[in-house]
Amino acid sequence: MTDENRRVIIAGTTRDELANLLPFARVLAQAQARAIFLLGLVPVPEGESLSTGARRAQELRRALGTLSRKTAARTIVRVAHHPWTEVQAAVDAGAKDLLLVNFASALPERVLSDMPSDVVVVNGACPAALGHILLPIRGGPYAALSLEVALAFAQAYSAEITVLHAAPPELLENREYLAFLERLRALSEVTRLVNVSGDPAQAIIRRARAGAHQLVVMGAIAQPQPGGPPIGPTATRVMEKTHVPLLIVKAHGDLPVQPAPVDYTISVIVDKWFAENTFHAHEFKDIRRLVELKEAQGITISLGLPARDEEKTIGKIIRTAQFNFMRRYPLLDEIVVIDSDSTDRTAEIARALGVPVYRHRDILPTRGTYVGKGEALWKSLYVLKGNMIAWIDTDILNIHPRFVYGILGPLIKEPRLMYVKGFYQRPLRLGRHSQARGGGRVTEIAARPLLNLFYPELSGMVQPLAGEYAGRREALERVPFFTGYGVEAGLLIDLADQFGLRAIGQVDLEERAHRNRSLFALSQMAFAIIQVVLQRVGAARGVKLLNDLNKSMKLIHYTADEFHLQVAEIRDFERPPIITLAEYRQKRAALR
Repeated sequence: MTDENRRVIIAGTTRDELANLLPFARVLAQAQARAIFLLGLVPVPEGESLSTGARRAQELRRALGTLSRKTAARTIVRVAHHPWTEVQAAVDAGAKDLLLVNFASALPERVLSDMPSDVVVVNGACPAALGHILLPIRGGPYAALSLEVALAFAQAYSAEITVLHAAPPELLENREYLAFLERLRALSEVTRLVNVSGDPAQAIIRRARAGAHQLVVMGAIAQPQPGGPPIGPTATRVMEKTHVPLLIVKAHGDLPVQPAPVDYTISVIVDKWFAENTFHAHEFKDIRRLVELKEAQGITISLGLPARDEEKTIGKIIRTAQFNFMRRYPLLDEIVVIDSDSTDRTAEIARALGVPVYRHRDILPTRGTYVGKGEALWKSLYVLKGNMIAWIDTDILNIHPRFVYGILGPLIKEPRLMYVKGFYQRPLRLGRHSQARGGGRVTEIAARPLLNLFYPELSGMVQPLAGEYAGRREALERVPFFTGYGVEAGLLIDLADQFGLRAIGQVDLEERAHRNRSLFALSQMAFAIIQVVLQRVGAARGVKLLNDLNKSMKLIHYTADEFHLQVAEIRDFERPPIITLAEYRQKRAALR
């Protein structure tokens, strides 16, 4: 059984590089009961925005998916100007991680000198058959780790170890070293102990070239010379003069390592978030794999469908979800419609398809009710049973399974994420014509400018108002919900505030077609969203920026030959975190 807190981390910039390291990692992980962790690195040149690495990050995540499946390894991709500082940050010194890197990665000296873990530098491919391992020992500080690594491969392959002893004579008077040699002689895997003198590199090269050994394990230099190779001249010569796979080890000392300086300016933070937390639905189209991961984690998933007068589209949306995620693959545990007083056949169609329908005014009736989508979402937390919840709008004309697996996939594969929003191209239909990148007018004219101004950390969100998103219950139940148009903006701001930017992801769902609203309706929507953002800005600064007069808006009504003003009250009420409700806590406790 592996210890998830002790890891073999393999780091590299390409799938091939990581695939080459994986067989070595399997041997070491099995021998030391460690979990395997794949760390993909996407380097971006200095002076170039980290956000340009988003596409390469998506491609690398997809490529690593096939590798992780074979080993049950966790994967993560990091985008950086200095990728090896990301490796340093990922390694947990307290957990005594073991890091595997490929020498072909053009390792900077910092990888060996500053890494707070044991490191194994790999040169060559893992041999298919392994009978004899060459273990050069010179009495350096990494001799014990070299032996540990050599033993792992000897035991995995039932191989023999030849110890090449090339220590200086004065070391033979050291009691600790003599005890180490006695331990070597007592090991059944060590079948030969050869003493050599003179040039150690030449002695290793001569025996490696003879073809009697299929793997060489040796220590790196303890103190690299300025400008010299980080692994040392001896290991470098052996690597250059032989074709035998070579493992060069460096044990982490007890001295604290000073982390490399990191640029934490807001622009860099957002660019990095965008590159690493922007996904594409295609990454998660293997629904069978999502089900395997879901079951392994013990997750239950609910799909909530907020609806009001959607008889034209809701039937197809339900059938698509039922077929793909309940009959074909058991990704969803339930589908529930939350109806906001539809006057058409929306509820009737859903019930005919076997889907429970709740009128939102009938949920938690003692708490009263408000009009609005946000109210339906807040109340749906009470009736939905899953510990992961997905919501999609029910006016989608081009419904496709990606609208569901796209928003759930990142949450299932990335335990660090708490909330994932979809984004897409939204065709703006004008009569018989459409503009491919139109739509999303309130997003671009109101929501994104406001976020850039007051919440720049959220400026990388492509469509903060998108209606397709998913989250973990433990996050959603702890934030308030605005009852109307401002629900999406409020959730985004509050979740980022409570759980941090890195806990939020976004996923490209490609194109979404739906009925477009009039400018008259969009104006009201924008007004409500502006109120929500300013309310949060004021609360953060201890200032009340809005009063009751701000909640009314003068709307312009046009007729064929005149226009007039009409005052409308547009306000979003704020529902408290539902975890604060006693009846909610009692119901959740009863479901456990």
